[in-house]
Amino acid sequence: MKISILTATYNREKLLPQLYQSLVRNSEDYSNFEWLIMDDGSTDHTEELITSWMKEGKINIQYYYQENAGKMAAINNLAKYVTGDIWIEMDSDDYFLDGVLKRIAKDYETLDPNAYGILYYKQLGNQEIQMDDQLQNKIVKLYDLHYQYGYSFDMAITFRTSFRGQFTYELEHNERFITEARMYYKMDQAYYGLLIKNDLIMHCEYQEDGYSKNILKIFKSYPYGYYEYFKELLNYPYKKIKKEKYRYMIKHYILFTVLTHRSYSFSVKQLKRTKDRFLFTLLYPFGTIKTKIGFKK
Repeated sequence: MKISILTATYNREKLLPQLYQSLVRNSEDYSNFEWLIMDDGSTDHTEELITSWMKEGKINIQYYYQENAGKMAAINNLAKYVTGDIWIEMDSDDYFLDGVLKRIAKDYETLDPNAYGILYYKQLGNQEIQMDDQLQNKIVKLYDLHYQYGYSFDMAITFRTSFRGQFTYELEHNERFITEARMYYKMDQAYYGLLIKNDLIMHCEYQEDGYSKNILKIFKSYPYGYYEYFKELLNYPYKKIKKEKYRYMIKHYILFTVLTHRSYSFSVKQLKRTKDRFLFTLLYPFGTIKTKIGFKK
């Protein structure tokens, strides 16, 4: 099976060598992969660096450039170049452990045809990983993993290209970012789910200027996509979710109602369930005040 690795990068010439070297090491026992890179308008020496690797010819690299439009648009634009059977998205601060591409390809050979991918572990820095055998080798919808089982570990999600290629990251009001989960949960509704593997396949180091460490700034900069995301979360056809996760959804739906300047009457009508409308109504006055004070600070 051929693997396609997609990376959107912006001014990351100092980080990319770590990912590159991990791919070179993996090529020693599994070379049937391509690394597709979309340069999102970098102003450093990213292009020269990648060009030098392409000349080395150690691995198959395809380099593309776009004017700065954000990570999600970059991945969307890379999609048409994918030729592999397996689709893996790697940030520039991620890198593979040795020998994992061969393992992933082997796992896909026996994957249930209704599953849209396989979920592995990703380690953040030196953070200790608490693996749980409860769901090992089971196929689970990612929504249920998050909101019914309450899992919150760093995930390395790989996809069957024939399934992943039917979806794109939906960006609202010309925004540049939306959480990947918005697309994942729509894949949940279209397909059977993800196979869970308690295997560590990659490491990552969140950067000071990255999305993960600037979440409040992200919320304020891109509220329209998040508004749609939390509306969809609440209207998802779930059977059971944890109480704290349910409150989390309602609170954030109120937050983005305020940040997008939507009215109470408009937002409450978007909710399908009576209990959602009731709790939204109950918490809306307090949530509105808290949001305005919090973001003013």
